[in-house]
Amino acid sequence: MQRRPLLLALGGLAFPLPALALTPRPLVFPRDHGAHPALRTEWWYITGHAGSGGREFGFQLTFFRSRVDATQGMQSRFAAKQLIFAHAALTDLSGRKLWHDARLARSGFEVAVATEDDTRVRLRDWSLVRDPGTGTYSAQLPASGFSLALQCTPTQPLLLQGSAGLSRKGPEPRYASYYYSQPQLATRGRIGLKGESFDVAGKAWMDHEWSDEVLHPEAVGWDWIGMNLDDGSALTAFRLRRKDGSTLWDGGSFRSPRGGGVHVFSPGEVVFSPQRRWTSPLSQASYPVEWGVRTPADFYTVKPLLDDQELDSRASTGSIYWEGLCELWDSNGKRAGRGYLEMTGYAQPLRL
Repeated sequence: MQRRPLLLALGGLAFPLPALALTPRPLVFPRDHGAHPALRTEWWYITGHAGSGGREFGFQLTFFRSRVDATQGMQSRFAAKQLIFAHAALTDLSGRKLWHDARLARSGFEVAVATEDDTRVRLRDWSLVRDPGTGTYSAQLPASGFSLALQCTPTQPLLLQGSAGLSRKGPEPRYASYYYSQPQLATRGRIGLKGESFDVAGKAWMDHEWSDEVLHPEAVGWDWIGMNLDDGSALTAFRLRRKDGSTLWDGGSFRSPRGGGVHVFSPGEVVFSPQRRWTSPLSQASYPVEWGVRTPADFYTVKPLLDDQELDSRASTGSIYWEGLCELWDSNGKRAGRGYLEMTGYAQPLRL
């Protein structure tokens, strides 16, 4: 996509049309595994960890779809009505290094596709496809310096976040998203790194979220964790953060193992307390990479397995954020699980 049309398209994102509150509705599958182009923002997001012998890796892949309001009335087939962009990252724990790459294109012409009937997202040679029979997500992302070729298979039912899949993101109802997760994905495949290839196995977590309005005007970013616990439980916790660091809104959920019940957290029940900070040599942003996270399920500590897991995505989403593999420790000081921590809005205020 040429630079000038792309900038014009992105300019349309800065002046969105007013959004209405999302209405509660049952999520219907497999349809809701697919894209929702009538809504402004959407992402499919898989994070996890996998190993091969003595090598351990964290991995992250995200496909985004963004509707460009300014072009919706155009008749030309070349109008950039939807943008598809993607991030991929690999944390090499042995090499103590984060690798990452990104792609961006306008939807159409078989270059970038997000189908509506099920998860089939493609961006040039990157793809994420769900098998309707097994529910397995197949990800193929040949990136710069590394590659991901992974199959992530469900071992548990879908987890509907919020109220039956409608997740509030602010004090007013308009700030909400449709949101479900698939924790405890059994993951196998191959990871390539600097010419080497590793057959790996591990666990992953998948989020699919779509909305017209996610970020409240008072919010500069968010802190979020998705954790696969060793006993089969699943923990989600997040907060929307004001410029002064205070919490605007919080939420999440805890699902017990082996088909147990889901406790959805009410506003005020999740408290993020920074424990240790790390300053990025790239952006000079100061990130609280270690957290105390209080939830109704337990008081947890989140510890990064590598401090430097900052991603510079200014070439695609225009943001710099921290997203990385972490361990979760319970209130008894025992390791409880692994998962990902995401922190946005520390280098600069986040804009969606």
